[in-house]
Amino acid sequence: MSRLVKKSRSLCTDLPLDNTDICNKLSLLRQLLTSCFGPTGRLKQVHNNIGGHVVTTSTSSVLLPAISSSQSFVNLIKTSILNHVSRFSDCGLFAAILCLALIEQARQSGLRGCVAIKLNKHLLGLCTSYLQREDCGCKVKLDFCSSQNLITLARSITSSKPACVLTEQETLHISKLAVHAFLLTVPCDNPGTVTLGKTVTVSVEGHSVLNSAVLPGLLVDIPDVFCLNKAENLNSNSLRMVLFSASLAGDLSELGDGTIEVHSGVDTDSQILDQLLELGKQVVKDEVKLFVCQKVIHPVLQQYLRSQGVIVIERLGITLMEPLIQLTGAQPVATLHTTLSAKAYGKVGDLSIRQFGSKTMLHLHPTGESAICTMVLCHRNETMLSELKVLCQKTEHVLRLTLREPSALLGGGCTETHLAAYIRHKSNNEVTQAASVLGCSQAEYLLGVEGFCHSLESVATALDHNGGNSLIDLTHAHHWTLPADTIKGHMEDSLGFCGCGLVESSPSKKWTYLSTKYAEFSPASPSRDTTLQPCVLDSFTAKLNALQVAVETANLALDVRYIIQDVN
Repeated sequence: MSRLVKKSRSLCTDLPLDNTDICNKLSLLRQLLTSCFGPTGRLKQVHNNIGGHVVTTSTSSVLLPAISSSQSFVNLIKTSILNHVSRFSDCGLFAAILCLALIEQARQSGLRGCVAIKLNKHLLGLCTSYLQREDCGCKVKLDFCSSQNLITLARSITSSKPACVLTEQETLHISKLAVHAFLLTVPCDNPGTVTLGKTVTVSVEGHSVLNSAVLPGLLVDIPDVFCLNKAENLNSNSLRMVLFSASLAGDLSELGDGTIEVHSGVDTDSQILDQLLELGKQVVKDEVKLFVCQKVIHPVLQQYLRSQGVIVIERLGITLMEPLIQLTGAQPVATLHTTLSAKAYGKVGDLSIRQFGSKTMLHLHPTGESAICTMVLCHRNETMLSELKVLCQKTEHVLRLTLREPSALLGGGCTETHLAAYIRHKSNNEVTQAASVLGCSQAEYLLGVEGFCHSLESVATALDHNGGNSLIDLTHAHHWTLPADTIKGHMEDSLGFCGCGLVESSPSKKWTYLSTKYAEFSPASPSRDTTLQPCVLDSFTAKLNALQVAVETANLALDVRYIIQDVN
């Protein structure tokens, strides 16, 4: 068929970073993401202009997918950041803000794109090698013998999500629950390959956050509470159960693919029902007390099983299949046309009824130590509850990352300012050699260093949204925030502690504003003998990867020569 409209030529944009429209969109994206950053970040409401679901959030994993752009250059950066978030769950806003700041600094400095890319790679190498050193001044070792630092790490993530609308007491409660759930999913005394367990989340709307709880074992919906009262001998330490992944509704469509031959006069429904009842008689004979099906169970089979004192749960869903298998050791049965073997049965401990708001749930207790637990999350409305659920999932992932690398980075902007001071000092001591190796002039090298450090510091500055000023102390290079209403001459009284809470102000300390130049110095590590503990921590693994993603994405953007877009 011939085309009704002549095909248009593809649009070609040369040097996209010289395009005013693209630069304006990047600047707008940076302002939007910067305004969401940190505990006092501003929320964003995103909705389609023709209606639909309204998203209220400041979380990168929710916000970025909700923002649509027709500009492929913007989508390139979005996709890269979302890929990081999908793998590490944290530091998405940090990566995005730093990436956009590096692009902007490279444009404003006037450096050639190839020079800026080489310098960014070199400085990234200095950052990563320093962060991985044992004597790194902004790294904290996590001690799993104490939950204090784990709770601090969880609390830092929780407090940075204002859309959850949590009080201080609620923030601490959720942080402790997240750590409790994480520890329950780490198996104890398990020889050989260690497999982490799973946390199943149950949401309850309309109740206080303080009603949230973590329970070992699994909670499943049960429509008929009275069946538990009729069941006998359920206080045993070991109850036999069976799990079906096949539908037991009795439909022909559930028997599998292929051709089915039916003889004339045969009642297929009656034969399938007889087969189901034979299955029911077998499980009753084998003393099964819990009968669970992922899909639907025929009402007649349900009635028979319950009359025999068996608890029946249908429509379990695919999500709960894996944790139930881990909890009970059952092997899911995929067909009803077979004799059940003893290996297929699993075991549960005690069964009990739990009431959370309007939800009545059956609590399946493990027979022994189990790495499966259920987190019941309560909140006052749907929007807050949705954000809280995302938060807890992300927090659990971040805590799991600590098993790979038991370290954390100082939060509150202190890692960024400390790292910027270290890079300035290191670069000034090797300017001649580094410029020669990178094939650029010393002036270009120092210009690139300043742009890179300024980008790091701009992330720390982005934490304040109340008109305050960001400072750096000239001893440890930590980040300090000076409130906007501070009277001149009373600065020391207003500073208190640095952003991470590890360094206290004193008359002997000197500060300078982050927006001004200062003489380079080697930042000292805070004394480890002090009784002070950091009150804000960031995930080491997530932030290190976010730093790499930010620099690599910025370099990719600086390296784009043409954008070719098919408009047909």
